[in-house]
Amino acid sequence: MNTKNVIAIALIVLGIVVLAYSGLSFTTPGKPIEVLGLHIATTDSHFIPPVAGAIALAGGIALLFWSPKKI
Repeated sequence: MNTKNVIAIALIVLGIVVLAYSGLSFTTPGKPIEVLGLHIATTDSHFIPPVAGAIALAGGIALLFWSPKKI
């Protein structure tokens, strides 16, 4: 398998997972806040909408079946 096929399959799998869960949400560590010597950790919430999953799925399928023209 070449790199193009690996990327296409990864996009297809990612698209199916996002669509199956109706979007994905995850958190990442945010910028810590220090107030009067007190250290407070924060988190940032992120959401991947189902539309992004559909686009990834369609792009993966298109990439899988696309073959460049040979000159």
